[in-house]
Amino acid sequence: MSSISILHNSWDSFFRYPFGAIECEQNIFLRIEISTNSYINNVSLVLFDDFNKNYYPMNFEFKENDKTVFNFNLKSPANPSLLFYYFEVWIDNKAIYYGNNSLLSGGKGDLYESSPLPYQITVFEKGYATPNWFKNSTIYQIFVDRFFNGTDDNSILNPKKNTFIYGNWYDEPMYIRNPETNEILRWDFYGGNLKGVLKKLDYLKNLGINIIYFNPIFEARSNHKYDTGNYKKIDSMFGDEALFKLLVKEASLRGINIILDGVFSHTGSDSLYFNKYDNYDSLGAYQSKDSKYYSWYNFKNYPNDYESWWGVSDLPNVNELNEDYLNYIIKDEDSVINHWVKAGVKGWRLDVADELPDEFIKELKKVSSNANSDSIVIGEVWEDASNKISYSKRRQYFLGKELDSVTNYLIRDNLLNFLWNNINAETLSNKFMSLYENYPRHNFYSLVNLIGSHDVERIYTLLKQTANNYMVNSSDNLDDICFKLLKIMTLIQFTFPGVPLLYYGDEAGLEGLKDPYNRATYPWGFENKEILNWYKNLIHIRNDNKALRTGKWKQMYFYDNVYGYFRYIDNNTDEFNISCENSFCLIIVNKNPTKDYNIKISMNNLNYSFLTNLLNNSDKIEILNNELNLHIEPLDVKLYIAN
Repeated sequence: MSSISILHNSWDSFFRYPFGAIECEQNIFLRIEISTNSYINNVSLVLFDDFNKNYYPMNFEFKENDKTVFNFNLKSPANPSLLFYYFEVWIDNKAIYYGNNSLLSGGKGDLYESSPLPYQITVFEKGYATPNWFKNSTIYQIFVDRFFNGTDDNSILNPKKNTFIYGNWYDEPMYIRNPETNEILRWDFYGGNLKGVLKKLDYLKNLGINIIYFNPIFEARSNHKYDTGNYKKIDSMFGDEALFKLLVKEASLRGINIILDGVFSHTGSDSLYFNKYDNYDSLGAYQSKDSKYYSWYNFKNYPNDYESWWGVSDLPNVNELNEDYLNYIIKDEDSVINHWVKAGVKGWRLDVADELPDEFIKELKKVSSNANSDSIVIGEVWEDASNKISYSKRRQYFLGKELDSVTNYLIRDNLLNFLWNNINAETLSNKFMSLYENYPRHNFYSLVNLIGSHDVERIYTLLKQTANNYMVNSSDNLDDICFKLLKIMTLIQFTFPGVPLLYYGDEAGLEGLKDPYNRATYPWGFENKEILNWYKNLIHIRNDNKALRTGKWKQMYFYDNVYGYFRYIDNNTDEFNISCENSFCLIIVNKNPTKDYNIKISMNNLNYSFLTNLLNNSDKIEILNNELNLHIEPLDVKLYIAN
């Protein structure tokens, strides 16, 4: 095998065209290049999905010295699906295989003696598109109890019985648990409410925000509200439906849309539907098998032994495909989805999407789109959403009938691993390229790019820990290094294809490890102004430059530490053929704490004379002989725009 060289590169248009995900019934052209002096008996394309496998003899195209090229033209299926492929090559009557690389990232692959890893082709619904308004937005995530108390006298709205109210807004959060069972004994509250959000709308507008995504706001016993008590009622500690509608109206006047958190894989045990503690006037499933909600749940030994989310008894699982449940949540004229869309909600973030059946998500997407064609459906997914398998079933998130977007935790993971020196700039580029290849273009540009949320450590806390490894001299300032690392992550987050999400308080330098510390209150009056101004500037730069939202995207990397990309609009159209002015941006970062770099970048066919750094107006570079020469300092970031 050492005298044989085989090449297929799924990122190179010579070997695979068109690039990436394709529509149904679209032609795709594949090539493989074999270099050997031995006799090539035959070459086959092995194409398969989750059900069938087919072998297709490839066509001889040309031979040049010891290099032989074979090709095959195939048509994608009429129905959306995932296709996988590799190549079987017989040389001197011996079979060898060429498939994807060990990282399954696409691009150049590897030789195998058996069981090759396959390449992926995502085949999606013909004509599928995500709403354009969403791709041009920036999201602000609000955990309501911790954002702001808007009552005039700072009193707590309708405090629940047997709860713990903090005496000071700035107290550190804590859980009050049974030390033996770890069960929450009393839920803790600070008193943030929708009045508080209403009073801070101008703050969000000035920050440049276009979308508020609320953690759950429906009635529930806990502070996080993922234990829904009543899907059609705003929690009384937050306000009521009239206040919510006013908030939607006032937000809309400021160009801000509202997205809600939909928790549909389980309810609370303390709910209208289950009513374990008899706190509701309904006949709950826990109370009687005659309850109209009984069929929603799975009881093993009635009433105390029932299926629950990850074994948490406060969160009984529902049968999402139960007809009564489907009608209540999705199909009825006043279903939960229709009720809140009529109230002005623009979309949903589906909690634990992996635990919702495909049929449920499809129906929700269809009804939501029928109610408002501009509505958006986002799934909480932590991995590559194009090929996700959950509970032994291949998911169909990005085939055109389910999700518009997912929570792109992968951008956070990849950037942290880059800063932690677990991967270099080339590997970072390859990981991003893999998603670019696997995701339909509309989904890729709609990804919710986040580096903070209620489920992970505060980014500034992680970067403070990371900064210790970047300190070279005793005179180095930890906070200065941390801020530089934050700039690297956030510059990429806010200029990358997709929709950036800002978790409340991150812009103020709020710190905290995992729950409950990542859910501390917004530090009004004690913000880190330097970080706040940085975020505000970034968001406004993104809002002011179409290329940073829906422009085309091309990566580059230099050495192990320097990563960057172009965002540009050419031929007066963006990535989605929407008319707009030509523009060009260059984003580049250097994570090396001690080394600066001089970098040459080819600028062929670009009719621009110089670039200006939007982060430092005195930094201008002239383009000479179609080449750009730039210098980047240690732990530096640059965002150039062409003039």
